[in-house]
Amino acid sequence: MPLYEHVFLARQDISQAQVDALTKEYTEVITEGGGRIGKTEYWGVKPLAYKIKKNRKAHFSLMNIDAPPAAVAEMERRMTLSPDVIRFLTIRVDAHETEPSIQMRKSDRDERRDGDRGGFRGDRGGFRGGGGGFRGDRGGGGGGGFRGDRGGGGGFRGDREGGGPRRDREGGGDGDRPPRGPRPPRDRDPETPTPSQES
Repeated sequence: MPLYEHVFLARQDISQAQVDALTKEYTEVITEGGGRIGKTEYWGVKPLAYKIKKNRKAHFSLMNIDAPPAAVAEMERRMTLSPDVIRFLTIRVDAHETEPSIQMRKSDRDERRDGDRGGFRGDRGGFRGGGGGFRGDRGGGGGGGFRGDRGGGGGFRGDREGGGPRRDREGGGDGDRPPRGPRPPRDRDPETPTPSQES
């Protein structure tokens, strides 16, 4: 019989027990169709890259299936009818992996890393370490969040050296540019009289 890897996503607001019940229900569908389930893995609640049916997160579950195509088609048909399943994907493979999937190995690695170092991401400070805060609290002014915290400029116009508003529009200019002359007259519609023609 052909081998399949099947991953389905369940709504974020159902419990893990309900996800296990869904997995058991679909396992029974496969066994009734003459197939068998090699292994199942619950990957947990993970964030989605984009909203799917108004959900930002979903329960992820993997099933290794050894079944005829008709049994897999029946399972997929029932998943489309279920309001708790928001997305699924079935892929035909040459052989099933005997070891835990990459998602399970990744979660084990993250748990070991957090346990060894302590805290969220080690003792470097913040969630990802290094800096933290709003960028402006780095030493040496190196990157600066709100622009007003930099020494050399940016932010509001009043915090520049020399202070006050810019003088280039008040007739003085900044020395390199000559003062502006009068504006050229606007092109007017010949049918519309100008104020001087009305009187």
